[in-house]
Amino acid sequence: MRKPNQFSLLGQRRFAPFFWTQFLGALNDNIFKTALLTIITYDALSWTTIDQGMITNLIPGLFILPFFLFSATSGQLSDKFDKAKVARWVKVMEIAIMCVAAVGWMTHHLWLLVAAVIGMGLHSTIFGPVKYAYMPQHLENHELIGGNGVVEMGTFVGILLGEVIGAVLVVQDLWGLELVACGTIGIAIVGWLCSLRIPVSPAPSPELKINWNTFTEMVRNLRFSRQNRVVFLSMLGNSWFWFYGAIVLAQFPLYAKNYLHGDHSVFVLLLIAFSLGIGIGSLLCEKLSDHKVEIGLVPFGAIGLSVFGLDLFFASYGYSNTTVVDIMGFVAQQGSVRILADCLLIGLFGGLYIVPLFALIQTRSDKKHLSRTIAGMNILNSLFMVVSALVAMVLLKAGLTVPQIFLTTAIFNLLVAIYIFTLVPEFLLRFLAWILINTVYRVHRIGIGQIPHRGAAILVCNHVSYVDALVVMAASPRPIRFVMDHRIFKVPVLSWFFKTAKTIPIAPANEDAALTEKAYVEIAQALHDGDLVCIFPEGKLTLTGEIDGFKGGIKKITDSSQVPVIPMALRGLWGSWFTHSRQSLLKRRLRRGIFSRLELVVGEPVLPADATPELLQEKVRALRGDWQ
Repeated sequence: MRKPNQFSLLGQRRFAPFFWTQFLGALNDNIFKTALLTIITYDALSWTTIDQGMITNLIPGLFILPFFLFSATSGQLSDKFDKAKVARWVKVMEIAIMCVAAVGWMTHHLWLLVAAVIGMGLHSTIFGPVKYAYMPQHLENHELIGGNGVVEMGTFVGILLGEVIGAVLVVQDLWGLELVACGTIGIAIVGWLCSLRIPVSPAPSPELKINWNTFTEMVRNLRFSRQNRVVFLSMLGNSWFWFYGAIVLAQFPLYAKNYLHGDHSVFVLLLIAFSLGIGIGSLLCEKLSDHKVEIGLVPFGAIGLSVFGLDLFFASYGYSNTTVVDIMGFVAQQGSVRILADCLLIGLFGGLYIVPLFALIQTRSDKKHLSRTIAGMNILNSLFMVVSALVAMVLLKAGLTVPQIFLTTAIFNLLVAIYIFTLVPEFLLRFLAWILINTVYRVHRIGIGQIPHRGAAILVCNHVSYVDALVVMAASPRPIRFVMDHRIFKVPVLSWFFKTAKTIPIAPANEDAALTEKAYVEIAQALHDGDLVCIFPEGKLTLTGEIDGFKGGIKKITDSSQVPVIPMALRGLWGSWFTHSRQSLLKRRLRRGIFSRLELVVGEPVLPADATPELLQEKVRALRGDWQ
């Protein structure tokens, strides 16, 4: 059955009110901040005698400050209380903050506006854990990638629209300040009305006692998150993107003015290209991941961030205009399209990078601690953004040009990506599997919903080729522990992949009894931990394309671990490069075409008491049919 696309969520109450609530919050944040920065930039003397450069750098810093100070507390609130109620409290707070800001606008009282900046930072801090912990409560696993994609798209569109609207409204000669003051209050009220429609979202830990000491809670929060290594490193990976993005975006005003010789509209155009790219990349994730949490997209995104960051450096030196231009004049210059394409593609690959990371954190975190995990990520994000500002200042002080900062950041990104993917090889392994089934092979999944989203199960499948495990892994919505013949496990090159995927090598008892017993112990432990375990019960690759007899080891496993057994069949792999087919490689390619079409067919679960080798072999053969 064809699954609805991510935009269908916007027509459903479980998602739409939440989406518009967060979208309007992002929009209002940026209308207010941009209007304030613009008025200080172009009319500073009417507001303050303090150095303009100090104020314009202070305001973004004050907005970020609450993320560092209060994220730990906000995560506790989201875990302890109904998220719909927390969202409504936040929206009431936003209305009050915008009313304070309105007084500041009307009285030209700069410090009231600065207080409102801090208030809006606090507003976003409290809403942050709600934003990402809400979705796993109301969306199915196969909807999380699409839901996160729509939210990220909405967030960046809100940021972009807010920046444009704020900059345009506040400079209107007659009613600029009034328009900003009334407009932000109006948007806050509409956001509150939307929040009233958010469905009940029960607290996962209503018994939680709030620790109001933000610093001790911050330490406890991060310490707890570190216990789940994959989640914690995903949090660091997410924060790295904000480091990368903050450095690149911070250079855009100077880059547009001094290197592209453009006016303010050229700077806005660069922001539009980047934000549009984020939106496109976020929405593409659902299509490229086939509705599952596909962390193989993360390395793909990281590669794109470095490639197009490097190209932006080279494109900058290919741009030769030296006269001041507006948008139309810039677009007419040679090399401008390449620069805009680089900004767009940096954003696009950024979307491919962060959306799967959000989905992974949502699905693999302790459900009772999810909001606090998101809060911990926000703490790390704020730290990384502050460090990015310091790094940019050091690089500029060292004499690097803006294009050279783009180059340096792209190289940093490559090194950080290699480091993270070395620590968590699952990212790289899933990336290679994703590449395999989207280039050499085209895999169609049938009945994949039979694989449970949570809990232990044994998967049994026919064994056709050396890449069976990679194909099954890429098609599965969850990580899998594979049991594999020790001889295949030791195949050069592929052995690294199998070890990385925590594959369990097994040998016949008459060959290596110790290894056999060790394998059964590891299988039992994996099932006890709630993992999926996949077995190829034939014990070896088929030599003819037919399904050989299933070994009796499967019965020993089901006797000790009472979990369901799910039969599966691979169709279309026989005759490919990685099988024992006697046809020449050229004949195989000619017969199969440039791309190979495969199917993974998943059958209904079998009770452990009924899971005999004979019955499972019969079911797998029936699922495969005549197509080898």
